[in-house]
Amino acid sequence: MAGKRVQFDSETWASVDLLSKDRMMTFQELADEAFRDILKKYNRPASLKEALRKSAGVTADIVPLKTAKASKQAKPKRKAKRKL
Repeated sequence: MAGKRVQFDSETWASVDLLSKDRMMTFQELADEAFRDILKKYNRPASLKEALRKSAGVTADIVPLKTAKASKQAKPKRKAKRKL
């Protein structure tokens, strides 16, 4: 992960530091939460999954995958051959 530097004035840093201690979170966890909230506010995807869903459009249907049980039921059963 690429690192970035940000600068805060001392008053803001003290508030952020106090919040992180009160919430028992690291600065990174607070920053992740804050940036996710900003992306959500401006209707931007925060993850690849969200981006793919958004690009598929509103009309895209989510089709559930067939389970092994469902696929066995779908196969026609063969009749046993009679011995003569």
